[in-house]
Amino acid sequence: MKNVILICPYSEREKWIDAFGKLIPNWDIQSLEEIQNKDLITTALVWNHPKGVLKTFKNLNLICSLGAGVDHLISDPDIPKGVKITRIVDPLLSFSMSNYIIMAILQYHRKFDKYIKDQKNKVWNHNLSPEIDISIGFLGLGVLGSDAAIKLKNIGFDVCGYSLSHKKIDGINCFYGNQMKEFLSKINVLVCTVPYTPKTHNLLSEKLFNKLKTPTYLINVARGKVQNEIDIIKALDNGILTGAFLDVFEKEPLPESSPLWNHEKIKITPHIASITNAEAGAKQIIENYTRNKKNEKLINEINLQKGY
Repeated sequence: MKNVILICPYSEREKWIDAFGKLIPNWDIQSLEEIQNKDLITTALVWNHPKGVLKTFKNLNLICSLGAGVDHLISDPDIPKGVKITRIVDPLLSFSMSNYIIMAILQYHRKFDKYIKDQKNKVWNHNLSPEIDISIGFLGLGVLGSDAAIKLKNIGFDVCGYSLSHKKIDGINCFYGNQMKEFLSKINVLVCTVPYTPKTHNLLSEKLFNKLKTPTYLINVARGKVQNEIDIIKALDNGILTGAFLDVFEKEPLPESSPLWNHEKIKITPHIASITNAEAGAKQIIENYTRNKKNEKLINEINLQKGY
């Protein structure tokens, strides 16, 4: 039965069709262009779908995000009420994300910018301390944030974290609720790993930056809408932030006109900190599709109101 629809950017469609085809060769997945009878659709596999399109499927009972993020769903006011929503949680995502965060922290901790400049100028300076003393704080202690925090703690860094609800992680001081100010007072490297929700919109802005120890290094691997890019530049220029390592942006691709490109204290990567592996993701989606048909508990189901 043609009851599954795939809605994602055209550039990603083939990899997902191939991934599902390897697992279930006869699984008939349709695209928006191919669909003839919307009433047959019960399951939607989505990434960056056109807003409002999902409400046109009257018998939809399962929406599967094709990634770990669900902000593309949260931002759609016309998501059908009562429909179950799942996301992908893949150990490979955590592996890649943690490696990226550790890399970003180490290049700052070991003053790589200075040594790159010294190499260009053929300067051999052996006298300065090669390390910056850092205390790392994770804004968001979900699956990805917790994994990176634990690995950095195991390396030997001072690590703490903040989340809306209380978390317990061995060896890591976990702040929550109204303890944001206390959390920010303990750190000089801020790693943002929160999900995007209405509550986290523009979280990385002047209001938060004014509570930081001066200076603090910023790393954002969450979502672009979590940050206010004008405020980031202001904080860099006035010395509140000593630098920023950004993988996500308010608008993607980042426009050529953005002042972020040429700012000497900003490092930019094109949203590649952690990319979903289609084959691993396809296995989870098929598992949830099967469970949903049997009315069994789904894996990695999210609460749309909470955003995670």
